Amino acid sequence: MMWRFGLVENTFAPMLTSHWALAAVLCLPLLFGALAAIFPPKRMWPVALACVPIFVAGLYLLIDTLQADLLRWQWEFSGVSIAFRLNGLSILLLLLTQWLGAAAALYTPGLLRISEPERFARWLWPLMGTVISALSLAWLATDLLTLYIALEMMGLAAVAMLLLSGKAAALQAGMRYLLLTLVGSLAYLLGVALVVGYWGRLDLTGLAQLMEPGPVAWMAAALMGAGLALKAALFPLHGWLSPVHASAWTPVSALHAGLVVKASLFVLLQLWSLLLPDTFWAPRLIAWMGMLAIVWGGLIAWRAESLKTLVASSTVAQLGYLMVVFPLLIGPDISPLARALAWEGFWLQLMGHALAKAAMFMAAGNLILATGETTLKGLAGTSRRLSLSLLVFGVASVTLMGLPPSAGFTAKWLLLHAMVVSQQWLAVAALLVGTLLTAAYIFRFFRYSFMETAPRQRYQPLAPGMDMIALCLALAAFVLGLLAHFPLELLQGGSA
Repeated sequence: MMWRFGLVENTFAPMLTSHWALAAVLCLPLLFGALAAIFPPKRMWPVALACVPIFVAGLYLLIDTLQADLLRWQWEFSGVSIAFRLNGLSILLLLLTQWLGAAAALYTPGLLRISEPERFARWLWPLMGTVISALSLAWLATDLLTLYIALEMMGLAAVAMLLLSGKAAALQAGMRYLLLTLVGSLAYLLGVALVVGYWGRLDLTGLAQLMEPGPVAWMAAALMGAGLALKAALFPLHGWLSPVHASAWTPVSALHAGLVVKASLFVLLQLWSLLLPDTFWAPRLIAWMGMLAIVWGGLIAWRAESLKTLVASSTVAQLGYLMVVFPLLIGPDISPLARALAWEGFWLQLMGHALAKAAMFMAAGNLILATGETTLKGLAGTSRRLSLSLLVFGVASVTLMGLPPSAGFTAKWLLLHAMVVSQQWLAVAALLVGTLLTAAYIFRFFRYSFMETAPRQRYQPLAPGMDMIALCLALAAFVLGLLAHFPLELLQGGSA
């Protein structure tokens, strides 16, 4: 089974109401973010009301997607054509973005109320709206230029959010991140220039029909791949990730680790499936880097002294699971069964990780806010007063470790099945080692948390709802494994 993102024949022409739903999904986060900058919400209920129309628009698009394999929109302005497409994969990522974005937005008023007020705190809202709109645009884009616009909007807004705290460490990490993301954008644009100069097309559908393997395609894939890998913090280009999260506000870390790095990975897989169909070495190289990422990220997390460093380093390892699957998705000589299993496991792992990692960052942020401590030793004995935050961290860890019946377990089961069918034994070993390392650094943190001999601390009470929002995300990742049949059925609409 060879698949292309959204290039299926059964196309549904959207009704006028679908156009309004599409506009709401793309534009309302920007509008509500701008309004929140002018009138900053002090409670969660205005944020919840603002999320309702976005959820309704997403639900309407989901209903339309269930009626057809593919939705398409196209407009022309002064000879310039703009097109979007929505299939099963896109709607899942769109709904994931809406729910994670809503969770981060609902968490923010409580954070700003109990932490020290910052001069630029109100700008977090429009930047958060920009990131959510840019992510939605990336899932819907059908050409290289729109993908670039989405990635740039998302990257620049993410950098700006990281700089809002005004701390020296945040400024240093944010400027490094800005420099590296601009380097990645330049490499991506050079690859686009090669494609346009040789084939004269920007749209993915036209390129799928014209593109042939050769030196130009390989060079364009290398440039785009390097730029997107840098933006996605794929090993060994991940050095900027942990410093960025060390000083970032909690909702910023939740959005960034849960979604922002995934968008670049989504684009990378989408473009390489066009530029490098049935290529042996390129996906194998990504897989080998993924195996190293699993081990390296797990070891760094296991040795981490800071809680945020532990959570951020685990992202490097978890992204390694997705990198290992590349040969099964775009490599040659893969059976239809193995490719189908890898396709389902890849996206289920991505969604489960996004929910669990956002919940874990929120739980970590709550522990740090309540105690004023950032190190594992400083958080010793927190089980006495912060049991709910630790429960959230534990439930999210179940998904990361891949324990049943979480989404992590179902995804890894699918991936292991695909690897066994295709006899990818090194990949099987990497996944098993990664699971053991994940358990090692998670239980290391809990060993400190339940230390009865630790001195008693003074705790700052959290704002109402902060733990419950994180718990909802952790439970969603857990329940996703039990209800995996629904997203897996939709994922079949994202392949052909």
